[in-house]
Amino acid sequence: MNNQQQKWFYLIILSIVWGSSFILMKKALLGITPIQLGALRMIFTAIFLLSIAFSSIKKIKKRHWKYIIYTALAGTFIPGFLFAFAITTIDSSIVSILNSFTPFNTLILGSIFFGFAFKKAQLYGVLIGLVGTSVLILKGADLHPNQNYWYALLIIIASVGYAFNANMLKKYLHDLDALAITTGNFLLLIIPATIVLCCTNFFEDFDSRNEVLMQSIGYLAVLSVVGTGIAKTIYNKLVHISDPVFSSSVTYLIPLVAIFWGVLDGEKLSLIQVFSGVIILVGVYLVNRAK
Repeated sequence: MNNQQQKWFYLIILSIVWGSSFILMKKALLGITPIQLGALRMIFTAIFLLSIAFSSIKKIKKRHWKYIIYTALAGTFIPGFLFAFAITTIDSSIVSILNSFTPFNTLILGSIFFGFAFKKAQLYGVLIGLVGTSVLILKGADLHPNQNYWYALLIIIASVGYAFNANMLKKYLHDLDALAITTGNFLLLIIPATIVLCCTNFFEDFDSRNEVLMQSIGYLAVLSVVGTGIAKTIYNKLVHISDPVFSSSVTYLIPLVAIFWGVLDGEKLSLIQVFSGVIILVGVYLVNRAK
């Protein structure tokens, strides 16, 4: 495949994988707390990556480590806990929709802090995507009046972290292998994540006979290996072969998959939300066509 085909292939794969991550988090939270989910997700992912790709760490130079730390915090550690808490109050499909603010933040922050230029068509595409996202949010609030939408702020904060992550990957880690970046991130996160988990009394309360707990860990294992370890490596590769704005536009496709799983799980969906999804797709097309 050429670069153009690879970009779209990776984008579609990521949208399916990450779009399914929200329902997996929702199911995992039936047996564990949000803090435990965030910490265990990082630990499981770290164990998986270090067991198959530890040698890739040798590719990381001294000058890279500072940005490996920044991307680990902004792109994984902080958002991991924010998403876990948000899903306890807001439907998983709505959380995925709120995450669609990431391309807008990526475009603005990339221009202000990283010196990345963008074309008008990219800005139009991002704004069109935001219109579709806004309609989805407003309609979601109508359908779920009992949900606390103040928790939406947690997702907005996480999207800012993702935006910094994407721009740092492109500007400072563009010469580093995608797998090495991901493995380096989780090598740094495994110790703080383990400390956080220990503070939740997870090991003291663990009971292998607890069926709900074991099912939650099963969902979490899939989420960690596929939704985090493999998907983040693909995402890092996508940033390398495209640009931060196009890469972050995956968050416009994620809600379409997340809403599908949400409906199967009993969450409500209206025709207006379906129409909003079409608007989002138009935005993604414009962001890419600008290249």
